[in-house]
Parts: sequence; structure tokens; C-alpha cells
Amino acid sequence: MESHLIYLLEHYGYFGIMFLLILGIVGLPIPDEFLLTYIGYNVFLGKLSYVLSLASVFIGAIIGISISYFLGIKLGSPFLHKFGPRLHFTEKRIETTHRLFEKFGPYLLFIGYFIPGVRHITAYLAGINTMSFKKFALFAYTGAVFWGFTFITLGRTLGKNWHRVEFIIDQYRVYFIVFVLLATISVIFIYWRKAKTKAIKSKI
Repeated sequence: MESHLIYLLEHYGYFGIMFLLILGIVGLPIPDEFLLTYIGYNVFLGKLSYVLSLASVFIGAIIGISISYFLGIKLGSPFLHKFGPRLHFTEKRIETTHRLFEKFGPYLLFIGYFIPGVRHITAYLAGINTMSFKKFALFAYTGAVFWGFTFITLGRTLGKNWHRVEFIIDQYRVYFIVFVLLATISVIFIYWRKAKTKAIKSKI
């Protein structure tokens, strides 16, 4: 699988990045962290632009997750349970993500990018639960930016040791999730404070 990803990336560049991210987010078995850190490594080598790589990842991720969201709206829960196994969404994984979604709601759209298996299902659940597109986009799209930035930057920073990212993630996954959760809370708090300040000023 990795050799095919490298081939597509080296031959199709930024379009290859977008295409692979769309497929990976929708649910095909593409090792997204491997892909993102390898992109970062190519940035380190000077083969790819850092900014254009981030933009390509963002575009691919939002297209992929938006497709999943609209499939959830149009086809509902039966689609996820019927075709989920073909996309490697086991019933256990679907149920676990469903419980997390009920507990954390839209915040899981942001955090879920950092949890393999979860990020592929959250958008379907958002659609199935008829979450408004505005709320979906706020959390899912900002999560895509943060996720892409994190792993591409890690790949660029580690350079030739980019392949060690998977080992680092396995060792410190909990810390990654806690960090992302705190970042999410901070963003929400800032957004809430600005909205509250704006509401107060409008009353004056």
C-alpha cells in the first residue's frame, strides 16, 4: 500500500495528495498519517512546497469529509451498517464512535482526526443526526487544518526519521488526544467570548 501511495504522490504531486486524502477520509484503507508525514518529508527535501502541501491536504480532507456528511444525510444509518464493513467500519467501531459522538457531539469532528477509525465515521454520524452544515463545517474543517498541519510539520521536522512518527504516535497517542482536546476547548472558549462580547455591545 505504501509503495502505491508514494508512486501516486511522486507522479501527481498536489493533485495526488488531494485525491488520496479524499479516498482516505471517505473510508478507504489508506494510512493517512503515513501519507501526511511522508508529505512532510518531501517538504523537508524541498520537493514540495509547505504551504501548497497544507492547502492540498485541507482541500482533500474537506471534500472527503463533506462527501461522508452528505452520504449520512441522504442514505442514513442503513448505509453505514450495510457498507461499513466494506470500508473497514466494523460494527464495534461504529458503535464505539456512536457513543463518543453522543458524548462529545460536534467536538468529536475536530478531535476524531487524531483517532484512526473514528475520523472516518464521525462525518457519517453528523449527517445521520442531521447536524447543521454550518456547525459541521466549523468543527470538521478546522480539525482538518489542525490535523494536516500537525503531521506535515512533524514529517518536515523529523526529516529522514519521518517514518518514526507512527511509533511516536503509538507511544504518546493519549497525550496527542489530550493536547487536541485542550486546543479545541481553547478555540471554543475564544469563539464564545467573542460572540458574548459582540452580543453585549449590540445591546448597548
